[in-house]
Amino acid sequence: KLTPEIMPEFLAPLENHTVIQGRDVFFTCVVNHLQQYKVAWIKSDSRAILAIQTHLVAHNPRLSVTHNGHNTWKLHVSNVQKNDSGAYMCQVNTDPMRSQKGYMQVLIPPDIVDDESAKGMGAYEGGNIRLRCVATGSPQPTVTWKREDGQKIIIKKDGQKISLKTFEGEILELTGVLRQEMGTYLCIATNNVPPTVSKRYSVDVNFRPTIKVTNLVLAPVDSNVVLQCHVEASPHVMNTWYRNTAEKLLPGDKYVMSESALNDYSWQMNLTVNSLEKKDFGEYVCSSVNAIGKADGVIHLQELYPSEKTTPSIVSKNTDLKPRKKPLPKGKKKNNGNGRRPHGNSFDDFDSIGNDDDLSPTQIMAGSTIHEGHRTERPLVLPSLPPPWVIINAADSRQCSVPITLIVLFFSFLISTMLFRL
Repeated sequence: KLTPEIMPEFLAPLENHTVIQGRDVFFTCVVNHLQQYKVAWIKSDSRAILAIQTHLVAHNPRLSVTHNGHNTWKLHVSNVQKNDSGAYMCQVNTDPMRSQKGYMQVLIPPDIVDDESAKGMGAYEGGNIRLRCVATGSPQPTVTWKREDGQKIIIKKDGQKISLKTFEGEILELTGVLRQEMGTYLCIATNNVPPTVSKRYSVDVNFRPTIKVTNLVLAPVDSNVVLQCHVEASPHVMNTWYRNTAEKLLPGDKYVMSESALNDYSWQMNLTVNSLEKKDFGEYVCSSVNAIGKADGVIHLQELYPSEKTTPSIVSKNTDLKPRKKPLPKGKKKNNGNGRRPHGNSFDDFDSIGNDDDLSPTQIMAGSTIHEGHRTERPLVLPSLPPPWVIINAADSRQCSVPITLIVLFFSFLISTMLFRL
């Protein structure tokens, strides 16, 4: 009786691999009862025979096959590359053929393809700029744009302006660009395979210089003063200081010049004039020139005079005057008892001129000369008073009016009594 032939069999499936490009990987094929049969490795998608037993057929130095002397065969792939992706077959040459497959996916970190726009794009203010960022990788990377300085990206579309922290897409269109949009833009490519990569794109917005200055600066003699000009321009400018638009100033002991960049398109120009003299006062001009145009800023430097030291006049109120009366509510008439209007030269009128309100600093010092918070007081001129005899007579008339009235009443009482008795 014939014994049936025992055929080779696979003890475990061929594994699948997901590997990052550049790393090493191997497939393991375990075959029992191989006997006189042989194991071969084949790249399924190209049907290329890679190796038979431990003998390499493919001319690829990154491939190798190992055998443990029993039932385990391994196909090693070192420094995995993109074209290594696909299906791999471990095959035994039986009839019919026996085989099993494993798959390898190669993950490729993102990379950014060189583009002309990456070298820097420029336009005049109000023009358009188009940035293009093409990324490769496996899986296909996502491209995101952002500004390096953290400012928002301005997208103008269908008459609307949208401010975005990030913008997704290979192409970034900047239309009607303004100077505030110039700077460095970052193209960031990512596909969850480390590392994420980015590329810098320079955006230049060209415009003629503009200058902002403080037109008037005051400083005393023998002091040091700093004159400043705020300049905005692109491309870069040549800055110069002039005296009275004609005399070009040069750095030295008298003049110290410096510049500090505020951002990609603005600078602060500083001119320090040391030990001010009378002849130093006048016009100073800061001038900026670039390839597009020129701008000047004029600063008038004037002398700040020291405070005048004079003794202020002392004004005292007449304590003999009777206290002023509280003001009546608006619209309410003053009740004089007899319905008569007080005389213009009465004490009430005089008190209203010299009351506390009129002694406020603003009113008393209305004619004062003020320098840096100090004031020189001028004497307060009190209003003209009527002659003493007028005031005295007015007072006497009030004092005498009481006795006369009593006398008249007394005599009227006597006469009426006498008539009653008769």
